Amino acid sequence: MKLPEMRQMLSDRGIQLTKSLGQNFLHEEKVIQKIAAAGELTRADKVLEIGPGLGPLTEVLLAQAGEVLAIEMDARLVEILKRRFCSESHLQAASGPAEAGTPNLHLIHADALKYLESDSHDWRGWKLVANLPYSVASPILVELALTEHGPERMVVTLQREVAERLRAKANDEDYGLLTLLVQLNYEPKALFKISAGCFFPQPNVDSACLTLVRRRHRLLTPAQTKVFVRVVKQAFSQRRKMMAKLLRADWPEEVLRRAMSELGLSPQIRAEAVALEQFVQLTELMVETR
Repeated sequence: MKLPEMRQMLSDRGIQLTKSLGQNFLHEEKVIQKIAAAGELTRADKVLEIGPGLGPLTEVLLAQAGEVLAIEMDARLVEILKRRFCSESHLQAASGPAEAGTPNLHLIHADALKYLESDSHDWRGWKLVANLPYSVASPILVELALTEHGPERMVVTLQREVAERLRAKANDEDYGLLTLLVQLNYEPKALFKISAGCFFPQPNVDSACLTLVRRRHRLLTPAQTKVFVRVVKQAFSQRRKMMAKLLRADWPEEVLRRAMSELGLSPQIRAEAVALEQFVQLTELMVETR
């Protein structure tokens, strides 16, 4: 879908894009193809797309994957997507106005974050390939990353600043809570930048596409993961304070002292200097002492 076609489609329907929904649509065909290629799609794949907008990426995904589940919050855009991709016969047979589809497309009108949080979804065998709405990209990724059965691969267009946080390491300026919540179960892989001119309207921030691949083996069990989340949230609640002091709010001082000593962590260390693997080990020791 070229930019003139996109403009015309919106103009014909009198649609003014909503900034609060992060509606910046990709229109550069080469970039869209590159995003889809990062998904390494086959006809055996099931793909989750969040924020399809006018459907330029959806069109490519449908051509390459076996099944696409697209979640769009804007009812005006849902109607456009239905007209573009859904046959009249199928729409008449659809169970309700909130969901429609072709043989390999399921279109859902919903707030994606609420949809993901509403039930225990099993995303095993799925891939996320999406130009995520920037306003909710981080919570969506955390929700998918921490779910017990997450997608095997996530290829996402993000604000570049967020992408850098997702692939940061200990002592990096961008390293923090988001880094750890996602990297616990996912490894960041390739990243490529996307210029603002590839979007309509052009965003005021730099953008990038990042690939995240689910770890073959879990670092922690689901029960341990809940403790890990508590630990890292508390540890990063005040970045400039010593981690041990912050964790005392939830853990006995003696337990913390022994655990950090066993891991060779200084009592004065701040969370930003503690690597993912050390947080994992710290969590395991905390669980053992409960």
